[in-house]
Amino acid sequence: MDYGKFSIEEVENQLQEEQKAFKKLTKKGLQVDMTRGRPAKAQLDICMPMLEKAATYDYALKAGDARNYGQIQGVKPAIDLFAEIFDVYPEEVIVGDGSSLTIMYNVIQFAMQFGVLDNEPWNKQEKIKFICPAPGYDRHFSICEDFGIEMITVPMTQDGPDMDIIEPIVASDPAVKGIWCVPKYSNPTGVTFSDKVVERIATMKVAAPDFRVFWDNAYVVHSLYDTEDKLKNIFDVARKAGTIDRIYSFASTSKVTFAGSGIAAMAASETNIKSILKHMFYCTIGPNKINQVMHAEFLKDLSGVKEIMKQHADILRPKFELFEQKMSEAFEGDEYVKWSHPKGGYFISLDVKSCAKRIVEIAAEGGVKFTAAGATFPYKIDDKNSNIRIAPSCPSVEEMDYAIDVLISAIKQARMELVITKTKAK
Repeated sequence: MDYGKFSIEEVENQLQEEQKAFKKLTKKGLQVDMTRGRPAKAQLDICMPMLEKAATYDYALKAGDARNYGQIQGVKPAIDLFAEIFDVYPEEVIVGDGSSLTIMYNVIQFAMQFGVLDNEPWNKQEKIKFICPAPGYDRHFSICEDFGIEMITVPMTQDGPDMDIIEPIVASDPAVKGIWCVPKYSNPTGVTFSDKVVERIATMKVAAPDFRVFWDNAYVVHSLYDTEDKLKNIFDVARKAGTIDRIYSFASTSKVTFAGSGIAAMAASETNIKSILKHMFYCTIGPNKINQVMHAEFLKDLSGVKEIMKQHADILRPKFELFEQKMSEAFEGDEYVKWSHPKGGYFISLDVKSCAKRIVEIAAEGGVKFTAAGATFPYKIDDKNSNIRIAPSCPSVEEMDYAIDVLISAIKQARMELVITKTKAK
C-alpha cells in the first residue's frame, strides 16, 4: 500500500488502528528469537543415533589410531567425505573441528602474520582490503573488522555479486587481497551464483598475486526441495584457467549434524594445503579425530549426507513456505516491500526501504527478535536502511506464524510513521 496517497489524517487514523491490533496480537506474550540461523530441536534430534552408535565405530585406523595424537590434516574417512562434498581431490582437503568460521579466521591470521605462500605478510603491507558483497554474512565482515581489513561493499544481484563493479577494482588495486562469497543459497539472499559469475570470479585479472577467493560453501547440501540449485564447480574452472591457488573453500556439518559440534573442512590447491598445514603444525596436536570418525561412519558419503538433509528440509520447508504465504497475502504487488524466495539455505532477505531499523524495534516490542538492521552490510552500514535478515529455522511453525504476524504489523506501522514524519517535515 502506498500510504503517501492518503491524507496525513487518514494515515494517522490507520496507524492508530494498526497499533491497537498490534497490542491485541502481542498480548499472547510470546518470545521468538530469530537472530541467528540456528537449527531447531527437531533437526538436532535427527543425528542422535550417531552418538548412540559411538562405541561401535572403528577408531583404530590404518593411518593412525584416531584416539591418539597426530593426523593434523584430519582422518582419511572424513577427508574423503569432504572431498566428495567439495568435488575435489583428497589431497586438497583439511578437516578440522566444528566451525568453518574458525578455519577461515585462522587462514587470515596466517596470511596476516606469515603471508600467502611466498608473498609478503599482509600485516607488513600498508593496507589490506576485501571485496564484501552485501547483503552478506555478518561474521565475514566481523573477521575483517577484527583484523583491520578495509571492506569494499559491492551489491548482490540475482546472479551473485556484481562482477562489473568487482573486476575493475581487483584488477587495479594490489591492496585488494580477497573476496567473501557464499555461493550457494547465499546468506541472506538465498541466491546461487550463476555459472558466468563463478567463471568470472575464478578467471578475473587481479593486481595482487596473493589474492584469495574465500568460497564459504556453507549451504552446499542445504536444499529445501528435491530439485536443488546447481552451482558450477569453481575448482574445475580454476584448474583450466591456471588459477587454482586462488580458491579457498569452506564447509561444515554444523547444520547437518550438530551446530558447533560437527566437523568442518577447507578445500584448496595442494600447494595451499601444504602451506597451511605447515603453520598448523605449531598450533595443534591434531583435531578431534574421534568426532571425525563418528561423522564419517554415520554419514558415509555424499548420498548419506543428502538423505539426512532431506529430513532437515522436511522440517524447514513449512516455515519458509508459511513466510511466503503470509507475506504474499499482506504485500503481494507492493513496491515498497520485497523479499527473496530461496530454494535452500537458512535465510530470507527482506527489504523495506528507509525503515528497517524501526521495523526491528517494533517487532522486538512484540517479543520477536531479528538480527539488527544493517548487520548484513560491512560496518553495519545499510545506506538505504532497508534490509532485514529473516531466520526461520529455529522457531516452531506456530511461533513462526506469530512472528510473521508481528513482522507484518511492524512493517505497516514503520511505513506509516515514516510517511507521517516526512509529510510533517515538508
